[in-house]
Amino acid sequence: MLIGCLLPGAAWDVAAQTKPKPKAQATKSTSKPAAPKPAAAPKVEAAKVDCPALLGDGVKTQRAFCDVLTGRDPAEGIRITIPPHTGPAVLTFDLHNRHTYSEQQVKAGRAFAEYMATIGVLLPDGSLVTRAAIKSSFRTSADLVDRITGGAGPGGVKAVAPVGTESIRVEVPAAVTEVSLLGEKLVVERLDGRDTFTSPGRPIAIVSNIQMEYKPAPAKKPAPAKKTPAKKPAPKKR
Repeated sequence: MLIGCLLPGAAWDVAAQTKPKPKAQATKSTSKPAAPKPAAAPKVEAAKVDCPALLGDGVKTQRAFCDVLTGRDPAEGIRITIPPHTGPAVLTFDLHNRHTYSEQQVKAGRAFAEYMATIGVLLPDGSLVTRAAIKSSFRTSADLVDRITGGAGPGGVKAVAPVGTESIRVEVPAAVTEVSLLGEKLVVERLDGRDTFTSPGRPIAIVSNIQMEYKPAPAKKPAPAKKTPAKKPAPKKR
């Protein structure tokens, strides 16, 4: 009788001991993924420029000012080299109108002039990338952006001077290595009438502060050195 009473208890104890334990819950990782590396900043530098009609350096700004000539042949324009780059590059420059200053006209109250100049940015094959334009007016010497050194006037400055400033930004396709600036048309309004100029070879505007913004192309890996074949041993004499 005693054994009969113990067997059920023994079976209960075994069941309790063999009951499967609950599985531990997986804990989520609180560590954050590594932040991506920031993209390299584009390089900004003065552009390599071939200016066929250099006006001169500014007295105040110390910038080089270049005349934009009218024409259709990109080889005769202001040629700007685009450095090797990845993706599109950006060409920036300041566009100015071109005024011939006269102190006598200013004193006489007849110096007013309003200019509207249009130029083109072209590829070497003559394809047009975009156009740029500036409209500005002159009344007094305060309207001049700068005076140009190397002249015969008072203070050794030239009579021609930039007036008005339009900041131009041009996106250049990735495969382009050179662009050219050429003048298209100039319209001048004066007290005595209106004139339009389109004949080739005429300076109709001025540019300055020409810069390039781009991501440099990765350096090319050097070609692996060629292995020289091992010399075969000379045959043995018999």
